[in-house]
Amino acid sequence: MDNFDYDAVVVGSGPNGLAAAIVLQQAGLSVLLIEGKKDLGGGLRTAELTLPGFHHDICSAIHPLAAASPYFQTLPLAQYGLEYITPPVAAAHPFDDGTAATVLNSLAETARRLGPDEQAYRDLMEPLVANWPSIANDVLAPLHIPKHPINMAQFGLSALLPATTLTNRFKTKEAKGLFAGMAAHSIQPLENITTSAIGLVLLTAAHRKGWPLPKGGSQRIADALVAHFVALGGKVETGTFVRSLAQLPKARAVLLDVTPAQLLQIAGHSLSTIYQWQLRRYRYGMGVYKVDWALDGPIPFTAPECHQAGTVHLGNTLAEIATSEKVAASGQHPSKPFVLLAQQSLFDDTRAPAGKHTAWAYCHVPNGSRVNMTDIIERQVERFAPGFRERIIGRHTFDTAQIEEHNPNYVGGDINGGLLNATQLYTRPALRASPYRTSKSGLYICSSATPPGGGVHGMCGYHAANRALKDVFNLKAPPLYQD
Repeated sequence: MDNFDYDAVVVGSGPNGLAAAIVLQQAGLSVLLIEGKKDLGGGLRTAELTLPGFHHDICSAIHPLAAASPYFQTLPLAQYGLEYITPPVAAAHPFDDGTAATVLNSLAETARRLGPDEQAYRDLMEPLVANWPSIANDVLAPLHIPKHPINMAQFGLSALLPATTLTNRFKTKEAKGLFAGMAAHSIQPLENITTSAIGLVLLTAAHRKGWPLPKGGSQRIADALVAHFVALGGKVETGTFVRSLAQLPKARAVLLDVTPAQLLQIAGHSLSTIYQWQLRRYRYGMGVYKVDWALDGPIPFTAPECHQAGTVHLGNTLAEIATSEKVAASGQHPSKPFVLLAQQSLFDDTRAPAGKHTAWAYCHVPNGSRVNMTDIIERQVERFAPGFRERIIGRHTFDTAQIEEHNPNYVGGDINGGLLNATQLYTRPALRASPYRTSKSGLYICSSATPPGGGVHGMCGYHAANRALKDVFNLKAPPLYQD
C-alpha cells in the first residue's frame, strides 16, 4: 500500500460515518473506522436510561429518512437483524379542543380528514409524492444540475417558502397546525425561508413509506450498518477519541464525521487560512432539551388518534408553534414549547417490560442552554394527556451540554450539525466547489454539517465518500436506489 496503513480512515461512527466507511469498503479499499466512544452509532444509540428493562433511544428515534434513504436501501441491512415497525399513524397533532390532525400513509385519507382543506392538501402533496422517485437523489445531494429539473423546480417553489407563508393556502387550524409541526423539524423560526422544505420531505416520506421505528431501538440501525461494514472486510477501532490528525494511521484519504468546531480542533493547523475563516463563521442552531420517561401505562392522550401514532407533535396552533420557535431562536425559553414526542413502546414490545411503556420527547431551546425544561415539557404533555404525570415511574433528562458530551457533533445541543437556514442549506460548511473537500488534500468532511444536512439517511457520508473515491482513487461510489 505504498507505506500507507490503510487506503482510507473514517473518524466517527454516526450514520454518515458508517455510510462513508461502507461506500469506501464496497469499492475494494482497505478501510479503518475509528469511534471515540466504546459503542458505535453516534446518534443511533439505545440504552436503559431510566429503569432496568426500559430501552430508550438516546438521540434519534423515528426514522422515515433511514427507511427511505437512497443509499441505505441499497444495503442488505435486514440480513443483520434490522426490522422496521410502521405505526398506523405517522404523526398526530392534537389541539386543545381534544381533536387531532393526523398524517397517515394514505395521502387521500390524510387529506379527507382535513375537511375544507382536503383539496388544498392534495394539490400541494400529490405532485410531490408522485415525483419523489425522480427527485429524491437530487434533494438529498449537494447543489448540482438535477436530472429532472421541472419536477425539482416544482418541489423547490414550495420548499423555499417560509412555513408561515406556505400555510396561507390552508383555511383550517388543523391543516395549518399540522404543517407547522412538520416544518418545526427545521429547528429555526418558521418565518425563515426554506422552512417548508423539511415539512414537505417528511410528509412525502409519510405518504410513501410511513414513519417507521426500528424494532429494539435505533441502535439496531447502527448495528446492522457496522455488521455489513465488517462483513465486507472493514476494520473497526473503538475508544479512540481523535484530537489530532497525528493520531491517525497513514492513509491516502481521511474522512471526518465531525462538524466545523471539531474539524478546526483536529486539523486546524493544516487547513488554509481562508478555509479556517469560513469554518469559524459557520453557525450552529438552536439546541434541544430532552426527556425520557419510564411509564406505568401508555400516555393518556385525549385525542384517540394519538394512541395510534408513533410521533406526536405538541404545539397546538400554527401561531403558538411559530411563537415558540421564534422565542427559542432569540435566546429565550418558551413557556409553551413545541414538543416532539415519540411513543415507541406502543408498537415495539421490546422497549419496556410487559404492561409498561417508554416515551421520548424534546423541545427547542437556545444553543448552549442549561435551563431545566422538564417541568415545562411535562406540562405540555399533560395539557393534551391529562393524568400523564401520574404514570411516570422513571425519568432521565439531557440538557444541551449533556447532549453535546454524549455526541460532540451536537454543538450546543444542535442535533442538525449546524443551522439549516437558506445560507447554509447547500454551502455547509463552507462555500466551495465541493462541500466535502477541505483545503487539505486527501482530507474530507462527511458529517451532517455537509449537504443534505441532518437526519438519519447517510447521504452526507455517501456523497463525501464518492468525492474521495473520485479525487484520490479514480473510482465511483455504487449507484443509489431508484424507487
